[in-house]
Amino acid sequence: MSEPNVAADQLRLLIERIERLEEEKKGIADDIKDTYGEAKSTGYDVKTVKAIVRLRKMENHVRQEAEALLETYKAALGLD
Repeated sequence: MSEPNVAADQLRLLIERIERLEEEKKGIADDIKDTYGEAKSTGYDVKTVKAIVRLRKMENHVRQEAEALLETYKAALGLD
């Protein structure tokens, strides 16, 4: 009979841990939102700042490939 209790305790601990992490995630998301708001109030274009953040997450070769493809598509559509 002790095995179901151990499993229930383990499950409860996992769920509580997930709940704490979800709370932390919301706090971090709020901090990020506030930081973008600060960037906007300083005069930066938030859309462009987000694009830069996205680019910086990429590996160099992946970013170069994406930029080359974008240039190819822009040229094909006469956006140069």
